[in-house]
Amino acid sequence: MTDRELFYRHLGLPSFSPLGLDISHAEGVWLTASDGKRYLDLVSGISVSNIGHRHPKVLEAIRDQLDKYLYLNVYGEFIQSPQVRLAKQLADLLPSSLDSVYFVNSGSEAIEGAIKLAKRYTGNFEVIAFHNAYHGSTQGALSILGNEAMKNAFRPLIPDTRFLRFNNLDDLKQITNKTACVVAETIQAEAGLILPEERFLVQLRKRCDETGALLVIDDVQMAFGRTGTFFSFEHYDVVPDILVLAKALGAGMPLGAFIAPKTIMDTLASDPELGHITTFGGHPVSCAAALAGIEILLAGDLLRKVEAKGQQFEKTISGHPVIKSFRRKGLAMGCDLVAPGKRKALTEAALQNGIIIDWFLFRPATFRIAPPLTITAEEIEEACERLIGALEAIQ
Repeated sequence: MTDRELFYRHLGLPSFSPLGLDISHAEGVWLTASDGKRYLDLVSGISVSNIGHRHPKVLEAIRDQLDKYLYLNVYGEFIQSPQVRLAKQLADLLPSSLDSVYFVNSGSEAIEGAIKLAKRYTGNFEVIAFHNAYHGSTQGALSILGNEAMKNAFRPLIPDTRFLRFNNLDDLKQITNKTACVVAETIQAEAGLILPEERFLVQLRKRCDETGALLVIDDVQMAFGRTGTFFSFEHYDVVPDILVLAKALGAGMPLGAFIAPKTIMDTLASDPELGHITTFGGHPVSCAAALAGIEILLAGDLLRKVEAKGQQFEKTISGHPVIKSFRRKGLAMGCDLVAPGKRKALTEAALQNGIIIDWFLFRPATFRIAPPLTITAEEIEEACERLIGALEAIQ
């Protein structure tokens, strides 16, 4: 059987209509299929490959770690240099209160850990999230997913969850002293790249302080330079009590984390001990890759150029007659189509033109542009030419 036949026969698939691209290798912003066709990646694996595919320094770090050790023991028992150095690096980049890092495997698991930690620390059990929020698909993360269509088939879920309207100040009154935590994205990603309105996150922070609820910021999609700052919450004058990271954290390797003050994190270590454990969280190879990825982002002027690169995309395509509206923060872009029914046609036209785009889960008439931050001005020009060709094909 061919790889394609095996794909459809033996893999558990999340839908009956996958793209089905057979990729043989990837480099920088380019994916190459088994038939030799090259595709310009405008999605970055949903903001995973922020420094591009197979960055040489990441590969070098992985090879160096492979020569030392792979897996050693259950997380938290042995001192592993890549883990501790990565935890220190993250703490150095964050506000001083966020000084304790718990590594996990993915964003969903980081959300699970953050919710458990908030409940354990506050003694409360109500969890608040926002309509059209996406935080993962495990049971706890699914419970605070703000879209009923994606979770109704899996009920019952975790009780005592409540949903507020993003950017609605009146709804913040529903946060009370019975609330364990409020989980929020700084920018609602799967809602279609919805930016926070002026001072909304500041008022959310204030309400959490008034009630004793912990503020959990989900920066899974928008961190590590995607918006032009290292962490997206830096734009909005707020500091979370718990920060959730994943995706680009691992520089292409599986890695997630939830980060909190040491005084909060320590509550997971007693009554009971092993309050949260994970077999593979903080795998040393993933941590070595993550350290290299952070070094790449900090070196040179990569972050400083993110805004100019985003502007180049916006100036070129935002005024196209097929696009109804355009939202952007750095190199995260959401483009609304005038004709929602053209979604499938645009996907096919984009692939024919050698570019990969994607759709937001809760705004299906909107497509995503989120290329690797390493994309050059020349590659942006080529990407825009190909994208405009695809847009014109569906007019």
